[in-house]
Amino acid sequence: MSNLAVTVYKIGGGIIDDAAELTKFLGLLAQTTGPKILVHGGGKGASAMMRELGLTPTMVNGRRVTDAATLDIVVMFYAGKTNKEVVANLQRLGVNALGLSGADGNVIEGVKRPVKEVDFGFVGDLTPASVNKNLIISLLQGGITPVLCPIIHDGQGQLLNTNADTIASAVAVALAPDAEVTLHYCFEKNGVLRDVNDDNSVIPDIDATRYEELKTQGVIADGMLPKLENAFAALHQGVSRVIIGHALHINSELRTVLCLK
Repeated sequence: MSNLAVTVYKIGGGIIDDAAELTKFLGLLAQTTGPKILVHGGGKGASAMMRELGLTPTMVNGRRVTDAATLDIVVMFYAGKTNKEVVANLQRLGVNALGLSGADGNVIEGVKRPVKEVDFGFVGDLTPASVNKNLIISLLQGGITPVLCPIIHDGQGQLLNTNADTIASAVAVALAPDAEVTLHYCFEKNGVLRDVNDDNSVIPDIDATRYEELKTQGVIADGMLPKLENAFAALHQGVSRVIIGHALHINSELRTVLCLK
């Protein structure tokens, strides 16, 4: 893997929920060259089923609170339906993809989040040793594109729901000593927006100092917070570039590029 360029793409729920947009994105992904990894979030399907069953989805700072009933549903949607539909469509496009939860091949093992101000339930946190980079490297060297869902395990038989942005960042960091890694967050916006109601108000470049300023101003908030937290953590740990932009413009200049300084 040394001296090779690897791109870790992460797609969010807004793309997962739109079949036409997902199909277009996967078509663009299939046209990219070089080793790549796809990490996907969950979308609204799990929340819709929860409501049908009389359950109320709970989010805190953009992260899902996962009790036992919620875990059953998100495992079905994320590791099952969503993951396998993405893999099947990549195979249709000529990309030899392999769908994985964290338990498969022990590719990502974490720990249950401790209860502090909020009890997140069966939510997993990652450690520096969570990612089985040797397995991922072997797959990439074999011409296989791993497709990772946001379900991991604790090594003791317990599945855990984990933020997909965190997984994408951890995978990128784990590979950084062995490859030049670009982490590309792809979602339904053109980048980090100064005005959430104006899709063209993209902030093209954000360094660490500017990031703190934008948080203080409330420009970066809600679901964008964990995304940028993970992005800057990745940069501090050797990832070459982090790009945030629209899933259907992965080669466009209309995007936000993150750097340390």
